[in-house]
Amino acid sequence: MRVLFTSFALDAHYLGSVPLAWALRAAGHEVRVASQPALTGTITAAGLTAVPVGTDHQLLEAMAASAAEPGATPWNAVDLDPARPEVGAWPFLEALNDRLPSMFFARANNDSMIDDLVAFARDWRPDLVIWEPFTLAGAVAAKAVGAAHARLLWGADLFLNQRVNYLRMLSARGGNDALADWLGDVLDRHGAFFDETAVRGQWTIDMMPASIRLPSDELTVPMRYVSYNGTAVVPDWLREPPQRPRVCLTVGLTARGGANYLVGGLAGLFDAIGDLDVEIVATLDAAQRAEVASLPDNVRAVDFVPLHALLPTCSAIAHHGGAGTWSTAVAAGLPQMIFPSVWDNAYRARRTAEIGAGIAVPQQELTPAALRSGVLRLLEEPGFAEGADRLRREMNSDPSPGEVVVTLEKLTAQHQELDT
Repeated sequence: MRVLFTSFALDAHYLGSVPLAWALRAAGHEVRVASQPALTGTITAAGLTAVPVGTDHQLLEAMAASAAEPGATPWNAVDLDPARPEVGAWPFLEALNDRLPSMFFARANNDSMIDDLVAFARDWRPDLVIWEPFTLAGAVAAKAVGAAHARLLWGADLFLNQRVNYLRMLSARGGNDALADWLGDVLDRHGAFFDETAVRGQWTIDMMPASIRLPSDELTVPMRYVSYNGTAVVPDWLREPPQRPRVCLTVGLTARGGANYLVGGLAGLFDAIGDLDVEIVATLDAAQRAEVASLPDNVRAVDFVPLHALLPTCSAIAHHGGAGTWSTAVAAGLPQMIFPSVWDNAYRARRTAEIGAGIAVPQQELTPAALRSGVLRLLEEPGFAEGADRLRREMNSDPSPGEVVVTLEKLTAQHQELDT
């Protein structure tokens, strides 16, 4: 069959789909990956066939400009953790769902990208479209050509969780559903109509371990996360076993593209760890390195090292809570210190701590002393390593991407039978 993957152009939202694309290709299926031109190099570097569509989005720039407006709620303050009472309350849900279509979805899925994607789908005729959960253009293209389609989650399904709550309250209160209005207009432009599968997919492929996965009534295909963090070259220093416990400190790659709210302050952060008998590997680009006046002798600063190569050599990790970083750490069985700031990162941090696989420290509370304390606890308290191993084993109990291919073949065939 022909399988079309699509993601808006942001590496962190795309990279998790690569192992499944490889698995489908290895099983003999034709695979294409469509995104805005900015992602083309990342797609082809993974050995996959890219289809550039439309013009590049300006999502991060628009979010930064919106946050700077007087009286605006900064996007970097949006926390979707369902444990927060306000997340389930109408004022929060109404404000979020009123703004998301125009400020987020319509920018990530800009008109030129959607139109080109639909045109390509009409020419190539995919049997199955697999789309990153915020790339609603994938559902539009699938519905326009009658293809089966599924979301591929890289994190817990917090967006759908809050949408279900929003629709339930909206039906009692009355009013307009801004997402359905916007997406309905887009679908109408391409000869299709809106229903909830345009937001939810016909089914969902979920890479989260069961204890992180949110309860859902959706048809869900669990899949084991397989680490892929981009083009990988193993440096010489990583070929030697560490002489003392190695700890990774990273704030991910997305922050380098404009999402600097993920970082927090780096100045002085390393001051309290210089006397620890550990090796700290800190991923810092030139701009981040410039924030740090000096680094202790036990800190190795590197611009980039693939986490799927680095983390198996580590004893612990401290990071911002991003989905790819978190999942790669789970796959390596590492205890985690997480300092989250936004969106789904706080949920991952809380659940990791509750499971006993790590420590959660809000970004605004991350001080040099807190970093020192957290690193020492992860290394010295055996419960964290035990919790991390349980989470790793739970992740590995789900079917591999190769095993999931058979399920996708069956679901696609069922869709085609219903469509005839």
